[in-house]
Amino acid sequence: MKGGNIKMRQSSAFFFILNCCVIITLTDGFSLSNCTIYFPFEYSGHLKILCNRMSYRKIPSPLPHNTVNLDISYNAIHQIDERDFIRLSNLIILNISHNRISEIHSNALSDLTNLEELNLSNNKIKTVTTKLLNGLANLSHLRLDSNYLETIENQSFATLSNLRLVNLTDNKLKHISKLHPVLQVPHLEELYLGKNGFRVFNSSDISSAFFGLKKLDLSMNPLTAFRMTENIFPDLEYLDLSSCFQTYTSNWFILDKAFLNTVKTLNLSRNHIEVNQLDYIMQSFASVTWMALDGLKGFKVETLLQKACSPSLRGLHLEDNRLFVLNDRMFRPCALLNELHLRNNKVSRIYKSSFDHLVNLTELRIQKNDLTQLNGTLQVLPNLRVLDLHLNRIKNLGCSDFANLMQLRQLYLHRNQIVTIKACVFKDLGNLEELILSSNRVLTVSGTFTHGPQNLQCLDLNNNKLGAIQTDSFKALHSLRTLRLADNQILNIYPYAFAGLINLTDLHLASNKITEKSLRNHTVFAGTPNIRSLDVSCNYISYESQEELQSPPFIFLSELRVLKINSQRRGLSHIPSNFLKGLTNLQDFYAGNLNIENLHVDTFSSTPKLTYLDLSSNNFANGNALTPKVFQPISGLNKITLGRTHLKSLDFLVDANLSSLTILRASTNELQLINQTIIEWLPQLKVLDLQNNSFTCDCSNTWFIDWAVKNNKTQVLYLNSSSMVILTLLISFFYHFLKWQLVYAYYLFLAFLNDKKRKQTSNHLEYDAFISYNVQEEPWVLEELVPKLEGQHGLRLCLHHRDFQPGKAIIDNIVDAIYNSRKTVCLITHNYLKSVWCSHEIQVASFRLFDEQKDVLVLVFLEDIPLHQLSPYYRMRKLVKKQTYLQRPKPGEETQAFWQKLKMAIETKEDMEDRQILSGKYV
Repeated sequence: MKGGNIKMRQSSAFFFILNCCVIITLTDGFSLSNCTIYFPFEYSGHLKILCNRMSYRKIPSPLPHNTVNLDISYNAIHQIDERDFIRLSNLIILNISHNRISEIHSNALSDLTNLEELNLSNNKIKTVTTKLLNGLANLSHLRLDSNYLETIENQSFATLSNLRLVNLTDNKLKHISKLHPVLQVPHLEELYLGKNGFRVFNSSDISSAFFGLKKLDLSMNPLTAFRMTENIFPDLEYLDLSSCFQTYTSNWFILDKAFLNTVKTLNLSRNHIEVNQLDYIMQSFASVTWMALDGLKGFKVETLLQKACSPSLRGLHLEDNRLFVLNDRMFRPCALLNELHLRNNKVSRIYKSSFDHLVNLTELRIQKNDLTQLNGTLQVLPNLRVLDLHLNRIKNLGCSDFANLMQLRQLYLHRNQIVTIKACVFKDLGNLEELILSSNRVLTVSGTFTHGPQNLQCLDLNNNKLGAIQTDSFKALHSLRTLRLADNQILNIYPYAFAGLINLTDLHLASNKITEKSLRNHTVFAGTPNIRSLDVSCNYISYESQEELQSPPFIFLSELRVLKINSQRRGLSHIPSNFLKGLTNLQDFYAGNLNIENLHVDTFSSTPKLTYLDLSSNNFANGNALTPKVFQPISGLNKITLGRTHLKSLDFLVDANLSSLTILRASTNELQLINQTIIEWLPQLKVLDLQNNSFTCDCSNTWFIDWAVKNNKTQVLYLNSSSMVILTLLISFFYHFLKWQLVYAYYLFLAFLNDKKRKQTSNHLEYDAFISYNVQEEPWVLEELVPKLEGQHGLRLCLHHRDFQPGKAIIDNIVDAIYNSRKTVCLITHNYLKSVWCSHEIQVASFRLFDEQKDVLVLVFLEDIPLHQLSPYYRMRKLVKKQTYLQRPKPGEETQAFWQKLKMAIETKEDMEDRQILSGKYV
């Protein structure tokens, strides 16, 4: 596009409007297919363009000259031509990772004179040529990891005087001597060379000392020798040699122990090192202050620590070493430690005197272990500031467990099994600032915080079993700023429940059982004068009319800036006319997906400072649903979102007094006409999003088409309509005829990815079984199955409502649950077979069975289901034919044998040829 004009024939313009794929911004004009423009709240004229995951085979063109951040990752681009990036001298960040680039023409990047970050990772580049990086004088970060690099030509880095970081991880480089061009960069500080083919690291292969380099990563190279006869890295501070030495005969030689005296951080994890070698290595790193020794084999822990804990060592990482028990002798050599990380060591017991010698410890992390209790073992750590105990099996906290920890600032107890917390538990934690108790089983906090902690600033109780918030529950927490109570079962909030929280700024109450009755008493939020953000989304608040409320719920929240009431589970239906009374400083209001059909003219009369309004996914099909008078009190509104609201017209914007509006999003509606008057009433408009509407193709839209296409201050960003039509037809065809084959392929691929990922990581399983069931069977699961298997048999079960991670995609939660459990138990009923999510769960579980060739699936039929009724669910039918299964006893039948067989099924060996027949029944 030249001269800033958009050239488009009138017929193409009409076709474009008809297909309703339009985002319009008022700036210099250009047309760019498929890409997304990121607009910050305050649009400055500098563009961030996202063209990722668009299946491009070449660099999209033309690109606007004012682009500063361009992302073209995850496409199918094979090469970069000389003219692909012309006129982009303002570009600062360029991401072309995850393509198929094997060829970059000489000087193709030379116009990018202001480029600072270049990401070419995950491509097929074999050679860094002399002219590849020409002109990039301001480049500071270069990523070429995960390519096929074999050669780096001389002088290829000669002009990169500002380069600070180079990542060459996961390539085909074999010899350190071939890195000479990189090592000539004068100001290089970080160099990543992990996962190449280096077998020998010899200082003689590097021609001269490399001053300035502070961080060197050589991890995952098959090193057989590490020899330093010269001090080539005089400024080195960080050295990663993890997963390098895989044989006990590796040659380690340092001519002068002073060569590596500057190294402060050393990673020797997952190596095979002999005892005498470890002695020699430790002497070569006499100044190390932080060391990682994860997954070392062949050492007794006491021997390892005697050699590793030098007088200078202050931080020690000991992950995946299967310590099991922390005895009273283990940490004696490490008396000067400040940080100790013991993640994933299957620790189930700590001696009372285990930490007696660690009086200087300030940070202790024992997460992802098997602790069930603490028994006051931490009292001897008076200087502790950070304590991480999450992902254990702690059920009870004693009054002495945190005694004497007066310096503690952060305490992480999430994802345990805590039910009750006595008032005495936190009484000594006067300086505690952050307390994370999410994903436990806490039933009440009444009395828990009677004694503080007085300096607590953040309290996270998300995803527990709280049913009510009593009066003055948090009264002693005067310093609290953030309180998270989302994903509980809160129904009742008593008057003055949050009284005393005079510094509270953020209150999260989303995803509970709060109703309009819960907020009927206006004193619910009394005593919290400084709340800035309140989230009550995803609850059960609903009003039958717009009539004034006798007690508006937010009357005491005059300092509130952000209010989220979106996505009420039964639909808010109506917003009472004085619902927002008292919110004189409200700026952002989220009211999407509430099944609202219209707004009262006084809805926003109490919120004169509103700048952002989200009304998306409501039902404003009625022509009078929105009127100009509704918006007249909020003349400072800057951004409004009205997507998926069944709008037929934007005429309500005329006379609405929205002279400050800069961003209007009204995509996926039923708009047919945009007239000149509407645009004229929005003088500050910079972004207009009208995607997925159905404009009429007649003269009534002539002005809008002419304005969108010919106005040189209008930028049109649109999708290729013909491609969209073809794509829609293909998707419809595949969904109708090949739906289950596609589902099969998707979950097979998902199983493959999870298998690969877990083979590279620990095999530690968090649960004995993941229970897959339909919500209709939840009472039986909670009242019978859980007490039997967890209470009586001591198994650890994974349940949707209790153990799924909030905020994470449901399908990701399902995959993690299945692969983190020894078995998956499917409770089959008619409702189960009809459930989409239950179908996903059994698909993932059956593909794990297929992929791992282990008996990881247990079928339990809670109802009689004839074979012919399984036919539509052919995957289930095949499973039943191949797998043994259990049948729940009918009322009056003996149940003891059923529970014993189910326990055996969960605990039985996983090899398919060794499995036992539990029920003797086959279909």
